Amino acid sequence: MQQYFVNGKADKLVTITDKDTIKHMFNVMRLTEDDEVVLVFDDGVKRLARVTNVQEHTFEIVDELSDNVELPVQVVIASGFPKGDKLEFLAQKTTELGAHALWAFPADWSVVKWDGKKLAKKSEKLEKIAQGAAEQSKRNLIPEVRLFDKKADFLAQLAQFDTIVVAYEESAKEGESAALVRALSGLAAGAKVLFIFGPEGGLSPEEIAAFHKAGAVSAGLGPRILRTETAPLYVLSAVSVLTELLQ
Repeated sequence: MQQYFVNGKADKLVTITDKDTIKHMFNVMRLTEDDEVVLVFDDGVKRLARVTNVQEHTFEIVDELSDNVELPVQVVIASGFPKGDKLEFLAQKTTELGAHALWAFPADWSVVKWDGKKLAKKSEKLEKIAQGAAEQSKRNLIPEVRLFDKKADFLAQLAQFDTIVVAYEESAKEGESAALVRALSGLAAGAKVLFIFGPEGGLSPEEIAAFHKAGAVSAGLGPRILRTETAPLYVLSAVSVLTELLQ
């Protein structure tokens, strides 16, 4: 069944006002009166809704659904600015795999340099990708997308997390294999977990030191060296196995 995210609180009667959503509902998917869809409001609760008027884009809430597919812990993926369209790829795939948010920051060894105007345009594009992926994967929320103009602003956010893990290539080279499992073991439901990944050139020693000072642990991600756009997918899969499938 089709699913759409709607801003605001759920009322018995709902009028869709977002132009892109209206276009997809009534022009692309050709919804007609009495067709049913799932609407997700700001509270993250899915509700079954019935089309009552195609011209006015109105729906009636039929039932509240108990379906919740969110990970037991809130995982934020933070990446040093990568090249090309890798953030677009990450916005889609990390959403499908359950990330709570996707952040990116200007790492010391990031090749790309984005100014405020470019970041705003990039953020808007990533938010649309995340929304589409959230609807496709039947999420209860759309992950937050946040691109930091300054690394200091990113570092200032670290104190809010219960656990911080830095994916570090040198740890993988040294054969370290237990830190990731230790970091994820025994987490309480709703715990806030931050995973930090470097850009193509990796993270600088100064960055690693700053992350460790904030309480982060370094972890290898298996015996193979993963690309910057692959590593977050590995981590989210591991989180799902350890917090959902093995519980």
